[in-house]
Amino acid sequence: MTPEPAKREAIPHRAPGTTALCDSDPPTDDVASATGPPRDRPGALGPSITSLPVPDVFAALDGSPRGLTHAEAATRQARYGPNELPSVGRGHVWRRLVAQFTDLFAVVLLVSSAITFLAYALEQPRDPATLQLALAILGVVLLNAGIGFAQEYSAERTAESLQAMVPHTCRVLRDEEPRELPARDLVPGDVVLLEAGDAVSADCRLVEAHEVAVNNAALTGESDAVARVAEPVPAGPPLEARNCVFMGTDVVAGTGKAVVSATGAATEFGRIFRLTAAAPRQVTPLQRQVAAMARRVAGVALATGAVLLAVRVPSGQPFVDTFVFSLGVMVALVPEGLPATLSVSLAIGVRRMARRHALVKQLLAVEALGSTSVVCTDKTGTLTQAEMTVVRVWANGASHAVAGVGYEPVGEVAEAGSVQELLRTAALCSNARLVSPTGRDGWRVLGDTTEGALVVAAMKAGLDPAVEEARTPRVAEFPFDSVRKLMSTVHREGDGTYNVCVKGAPLELLARCDSIDRVGTRTPLTEGSRAEVVAAADDMAGQGLRVLAVARRRVTGRRPALGDVESELTLLGLAGMYDPPRPEVRDAVDACRRAGIRIVMVTGDHPLTAEAVARRVGIVRGPAPSVVTGAQLDALDDGALDGLLAASTELLLCRVSPEHKMRVVTALQRRGEVVAVTGDGANDAPALKHADIGVAMGASGTDVAREAAVMVLLDDSFASISTAVGLGRSVYRNIRKFLIYLFSHNIAELVPILAATFAGFPLVPITAVQILAIDLGSDVLPALALGAEPMEADVMDSRPRPRRERLFSTAVMGRILFLGGIQALGVCAVFFWHIHASGIPYADFTRDDPVYREAITMVQAGIVVSQFFNALAVRTDRQSVFRAGLLSNPWLIGAGCVGIALMAAISYAPPLQAIFNTAPLAPADWAVLAGFGALLLAAEEARKWVLRRRRRPPKGGGT
Repeated sequence: MTPEPAKREAIPHRAPGTTALCDSDPPTDDVASATGPPRDRPGALGPSITSLPVPDVFAALDGSPRGLTHAEAATRQARYGPNELPSVGRGHVWRRLVAQFTDLFAVVLLVSSAITFLAYALEQPRDPATLQLALAILGVVLLNAGIGFAQEYSAERTAESLQAMVPHTCRVLRDEEPRELPARDLVPGDVVLLEAGDAVSADCRLVEAHEVAVNNAALTGESDAVARVAEPVPAGPPLEARNCVFMGTDVVAGTGKAVVSATGAATEFGRIFRLTAAAPRQVTPLQRQVAAMARRVAGVALATGAVLLAVRVPSGQPFVDTFVFSLGVMVALVPEGLPATLSVSLAIGVRRMARRHALVKQLLAVEALGSTSVVCTDKTGTLTQAEMTVVRVWANGASHAVAGVGYEPVGEVAEAGSVQELLRTAALCSNARLVSPTGRDGWRVLGDTTEGALVVAAMKAGLDPAVEEARTPRVAEFPFDSVRKLMSTVHREGDGTYNVCVKGAPLELLARCDSIDRVGTRTPLTEGSRAEVVAAADDMAGQGLRVLAVARRRVTGRRPALGDVESELTLLGLAGMYDPPRPEVRDAVDACRRAGIRIVMVTGDHPLTAEAVARRVGIVRGPAPSVVTGAQLDALDDGALDGLLAASTELLLCRVSPEHKMRVVTALQRRGEVVAVTGDGANDAPALKHADIGVAMGASGTDVAREAAVMVLLDDSFASISTAVGLGRSVYRNIRKFLIYLFSHNIAELVPILAATFAGFPLVPITAVQILAIDLGSDVLPALALGAEPMEADVMDSRPRPRRERLFSTAVMGRILFLGGIQALGVCAVFFWHIHASGIPYADFTRDDPVYREAITMVQAGIVVSQFFNALAVRTDRQSVFRAGLLSNPWLIGAGCVGIALMAAISYAPPLQAIFNTAPLAPADWAVLAGFGALLLAAEEARKWVLRRRRRPPKGGGT
């Protein structure tokens, strides 16, 4: 059989809208304001449209069975706006650009620049060096803001481009003709044409329904298909109205027509969007730690500057000169290159994650992923392939294995001849269509996935469902409903009789059977036979399979009604199916276990199914995991829930609602956990936004879920989460490396200034402009190269760092002081050696003195050269850099060489000499500086050797 090609692509993502004409609440002011100018809103309509007959529905919604004209549609769109959700929470571009200047480092530097400009304006005569300093500081702020904004903007645009690639179209009656239009053009009163495989682009009231069934998982979390009708129903909660379809849901069976009653923020989808917009975004661990670090550094810088001002002014130094000098000290303590380096390093992490199918929309979320201690994950599509597959068929008292995975009709059915009739009947009693691969898409099912699995199994058994349907055409269908738990179809045979095909829940169907098929012979269904069937069904269910029973009945005479169809049936057997786990997930789960990350499955599925999948992928390994349903969660108060989360190492939450998921996330955060949450439906959006890391599905997720999340999985796979966590940890390690690198040289810049002050030297050993040249010219590229270090092999072999762990731990601060102290001693030595060797008294030195210019050039060059060796030293914490590979990061070597080349230009190029007040250095000077740098690397290698010796186990096998 050649599967039927799709008439058009099923639209997995929806384009929500902004207007309403019926039951849903009006949009909030926040949402309305985000869409632009206020627009007219329709008023109340009186009685609910769900209870109105079809003719009155058109009157209530100001529509027509023939659809709207283009002119009327244009008028309504001008009045109500396009059918799309506003981009809430992101703000205007200029506001996000201005936000880059609110960072504490930026504020300190801006104030310093303003004061320096003021000092330049007040001093007489005006010193060009003061103006250069003011401009340089201002340039640093602008550069950092530009880099940070560009990286964040780029990440957001990448996410939006992904969404823009998804087609948002629908079929609408316009001018009495069916047309395919962008979903954003829908307006209230439009008549929408629906069929299996379509996505619903607005809230609608059905006016025609032919065996329509929809999947409301995006709104309710329940993946079972729900039948829909066009007849009036009593007024009640909108989601319970059986004659309405809602934005964000999918039509899985049947055809119909519906009138648009609400769009956008006024729909049920939009209501959840408003809840999501109201939920505050969680602050990441790195944001908290960088903010704390900025406060400490700013405080130290201000205090040091104030102390120096207080010391130098009484000594007779001019106030303006002393003030500018103190500002230079403050600038020396502020790591000007840190914001740019941090932004670019995080952006590198974003790109690396994107290559691993994880799209991160916010730069700071990269590092937060590395802090993750708990992952609350969905089951379907994330741990599994979202492709139901029949794996066992029970018939004639025996179990038959079905090979193959997914929707590709490749595989064998054991003893296929004895189960062909069962699979033929199951396929005839299905509305799903199998679609052959097109482009990058593989085999797909249009319609209910359970029915698709039965169709694929029939094809594996050698049947052609299209041929069977043509041979025995369907003449009636009685859709599945939650009361009967059955679906029946009636087919006309060639001899004029009718073949009734029924499938459904085993116990419900068994109760309607009076016989069972035994190798083609109808035999009475005894109590022993019933027990045998129940045992077979229980055995399949115990293995986590979804079990359906299949039966038939031959009817002569007139076409049977529902009462005649589902009685006196002959049971053909059972089909057991499951959604197979993704093959890469088990390794990812193992990696998370090694990393000390706890995995909690949160699903709307049955507990037996959830546990079976959890065991297959390795989430559950013990004999008795904690399996808790939504009803049981409702019975727990917060204290009992905290106790459950603390005591249960293997926890499965089943039959849960979005509210349950939100409550569990809050309880985990209350215990100090950093929580990542996955979700795909609009109903998951509040939990996604409330979590520390919200993870949405890119292939199957809704627009609202992707908007709420900070990370989107392009392949929907749990393995991508595990990889992203590893990359996040690697980013954190790299951030610590370049923080040690940056702050250690700040000590080398500050100590000579302090030494000169207390030694009575009237000038500074290094000027503020030189410091800025080091921070932004010589140090940024090596720091970036450190931030781009590849992920280490052992990054997932340690537990998550505690939420309260400081970025500047005792070990990090000790290392900064150790490396910075060595650099400071070296540059102080070369400076005062030059000054003393000249024999000139301190009081006689001026800014233009050649000896002074050469001395401050030595200080600047000494810091640059020692930083080259420092960059090599900080690449590892305990392992020797020679063992790791001195040249294994060529970008770092190249960046260091660029910094030294820039320093050489500052030393030898006359235009730069005039700006930085430097002098040319002799080859012997460079040799001395290189010797100091090598000494720093040797000292750090010795420190690492001592640490390795302390951690080495004693001989004899002790620990």
